[in-house]
Amino acid sequence: MGSVKDLIILESPTKEKAGRGRFVFSDRYSVFDWGEMPDHIDNKGLALCIAAAYFFEKLQEKNISTHYLGLIEEDKVKKLSEIKKPLPILETKLFRVLHPNLSSNNKYEYDFYKQLKGNYLIPLEVIYRNSLTKESSAYKRLQNGSLHPADFGLTTIPENDIDLKQAYLDVSTKLEPTDRYITWEDAREIAGLSVEKADEIKKLALTINQIITQEVEKLGLKNEDGKFEFALDDKQNIVLVDVLGTLDECRFTFKGIPISKEIARLYYRKSHWYKDLSAAKGKDFQNWKKLVTIQPESLPVPLKNLISNIYCAFANEITGREWFKGIPELKELLQAIPEFI
Repeated sequence: MGSVKDLIILESPTKEKAGRGRFVFSDRYSVFDWGEMPDHIDNKGLALCIAAAYFFEKLQEKNISTHYLGLIEEDKVKKLSEIKKPLPILETKLFRVLHPNLSSNNKYEYDFYKQLKGNYLIPLEVIYRNSLTKESSAYKRLQNGSLHPADFGLTTIPENDIDLKQAYLDVSTKLEPTDRYITWEDAREIAGLSVEKADEIKKLALTINQIITQEVEKLGLKNEDGKFEFALDDKQNIVLVDVLGTLDECRFTFKGIPISKEIARLYYRKSHWYKDLSAAKGKDFQNWKKLVTIQPESLPVPLKNLISNIYCAFANEITGREWFKGIPELKELLQAIPEFI
């Protein structure tokens, strides 16, 4: 079980062969690496599943390898065009998830990845950034000096949010308790990747980013940033895994107004819980959860309902089908967000 979706294993992966499983999308959500939040967002799981299937099938049309096999209806694997109502279950190939070891000096060791032949999750998360905003972690890293303006093709730290001329690819660890930003050189080292494989991942990430951008632009949305995960199959081919293009994986905006759980993030940033959480992360990056003394409060009901409708509207409009009846248009819904954030 994850913080937002569950996994049913039908066939476990091995060294020689990919497995098979099912993602069951829930109405749970998570922000700031906290895990399950106190509220559930109605219909969120259904809407995410539909949007994910749509983007997976877009990639398949362009011969991009993914672990997606189809949606599950009446225990049968089907294409999005074959189902009649929104469903919460995707069937996928499964790859081994091999966690790094925590050494005696409190560092994670990845040396065994260099010996692996295939059928495993690459222990990295690839983040694309099409813009630089003051709310983003990248902007904070610019301010503390761990990133530099030249990394983004800039000469100075921008005073306002800006669109980047070229997408910037960030990379972080994936299988540690808290994701840790690292350099691409370190990423190659811990994942046991050749320069060629790392470059292939970057090229693929930029291509998928472009596909998502083109799709959401049809709705008048801007693709600010998002994340991808990849695996290596038994033939050392790179395969996109997990989920893409949804309101949980990407940060979309409409005329500067955020869409998706970013709305909840902005709401909670004003809370005492977030201040406590941030202080805890500053004290102990690995065991910070034990230091948080305040629990997150529930969302106001009107905001929770608004977020639910936004997920549903996005699924309706990106696919061009009315899966959820009686939902206002996305642009209309977004106009109500500023009063909460």
